[in-house]
Amino acid sequence: MRLRSLSLWWDGLPGQLSPRGALERDIDVDVAVVGAGFTGLWTAYYLLRAAPGTRVALLESQVAGYGASGRNGGWCSALFSAPGTLIARDHGVEAARSMHVAMQGSVDEVGRAAAAEGIDCRFSKGGTVVAARTPAQVRRAEAEVAESRALGFGEQDLRWLGQAEAEERLRIAGMLGATYTPHCAVLDPARLVRGLAEAVERLGATLYEGTAVEEIRPRGTSKRATLRANGCSVTADVVVRATEAWSATLPGERRTLLPVYSLMIATAPLPGTFWAETGLAQRESFSDHRRLIIYGQRTADDRLAFGGRGAPYHFGSSVRPPHDRAPRIHESLRQAMVELFPGARNAVVTHSWGGPIGVPRDWFSSVGLDRTSGLAWAGGYVGDGVSTSNLAGRTLADLVLGRDSELVALPWVGHHSPRWEPEPLRWLGVNAALWATKSADRSEDAGRAPSALVARLLRALRRVEDL
Repeated sequence: MRLRSLSLWWDGLPGQLSPRGALERDIDVDVAVVGAGFTGLWTAYYLLRAAPGTRVALLESQVAGYGASGRNGGWCSALFSAPGTLIARDHGVEAARSMHVAMQGSVDEVGRAAAAEGIDCRFSKGGTVVAARTPAQVRRAEAEVAESRALGFGEQDLRWLGQAEAEERLRIAGMLGATYTPHCAVLDPARLVRGLAEAVERLGATLYEGTAVEEIRPRGTSKRATLRANGCSVTADVVVRATEAWSATLPGERRTLLPVYSLMIATAPLPGTFWAETGLAQRESFSDHRRLIIYGQRTADDRLAFGGRGAPYHFGSSVRPPHDRAPRIHESLRQAMVELFPGARNAVVTHSWGGPIGVPRDWFSSVGLDRTSGLAWAGGYVGDGVSTSNLAGRTLADLVLGRDSELVALPWVGHHSPRWEPEPLRWLGVNAALWATKSADRSEDAGRAPSALVARLLRALRRVEDL
């Protein structure tokens, strides 16, 4: 396995990348965690911080950080998958506020924990600038600010910047204005996840790599949950599923989370003249208000790391290494980057990569523990897992330890999303929504309203998200 080819972040890791040993015998532990990405590692970290001596084993089919945790855009944001208005509708305004405040706190907690463990993940809290480049994007930006105000958040949390004020932070082609929130940091996710793996080992956890879990069984007559991996048996009081998009590869979980691929590119380090013109002096993360998500950051070594959605959904929730590379989509990302930053037209793209994120049927992340079965879970972050996984880890630790904290009362705790439709409906619906989203963006860029067909598909998509 060529680990350094997984992403820019993996390529920049110092030292040797030697895999840890695999599970080779039956074991009995207090907590078994399936998956050694951010969710699994944060869960182990906070469990062992709160209850030293807890026997924790993490089982990872590849190596720690192999999935989205080591390949994402490096945004540690306060964004939650479900909109605040939806949470307020179903759980009340105070619950929606509490959820958002907890997400804001998670951004700072990631930075605090990384510093406490001596993890140099290049953490920089410069906030997020989301540009509006068409009248339709301006309307969406204004609606987002209005929603924030309706939930009781002020300008210190999210505000509209006119063109001149926006350009003090970020200068891109065609910008009419932007929204800005301070509740976001950028970081190097591979440095964070690999450092976190070392931290949980120092605290006493055992991490087995090259250990694919074949089956998870709830508590039965033995009163313990069990799993099978590498032909061995693991018995535990609690088994945590922390597999995000790879959940689709587990028996019985193919329709739990949709694996949707997000792709990225990165340039060689760009000169000071480029950054003097572009801004991002505080390493703000950036995006715009188009429908099809794009995202980027200025890295610690002055590269542009730029990503977005647009890759097709693969039939049967397929998750395979060949899906990580899509030359046509990578080229479209380069074109989008140059459209925003004409000064990067001749920049050399040194890295192209991708990977799947986990999307629940109702776009609502969840965390929980079923004490009857002994099975716990967290995920469905829809691409905002760097901070949400930290909140999940702290929440799972409290649930496992039976602590009645503010975290276990948040509205995402115990939430169960509907299952995705069977194939071929899943493939048809998801790729039709992708086509409609791209078509609507093209129409808005040309100053036109989306066609009647596209508008109907987008309304159907919004109804799906509001379930």
